[in-house]
Amino acid sequence: QVQVVESGGGLVQAGGSLRLSCTASGSIFTAMGWYRQAPGKQREWVSIITRSGGTNYIDSVKGRFTISRDNAKNTVYLQMNRLKPEDTAVYYCHADPTRGSRAWGQGTQVTVSS
Repeated sequence: QVQVVESGGGLVQAGGSLRLSCTASGSIFTAMGWYRQAPGKQREWVSIITRSGGTNYIDSVKGRFTISRDNAKNTVYLQMNRLKPEDTAVYYCHADPTRGSRAWGQGTQVTVSS
């Protein structure tokens, strides 16, 4: 059974940093990544990383967020720097197993105060 667990959210002042972690288990995973959902808004894609290390980001976080992964640990990280109040959201990790459908974590809250 595939499981995905996030950690690392919290409250930070604008301009600060947080690092999110996400560990998946139960399979070998191809792509892993992050979405977020702010209050009253739809969930939006944030970043993705392939097993070989290829990355992509939504424009609003380019230059501020960095995604990385440790394949041996089935873990993906999202380093978030120069955070803005508009980054406030619940961040969800996904892991794509080689067989089966995308698995999601339970979400971790990130709150950036102005």
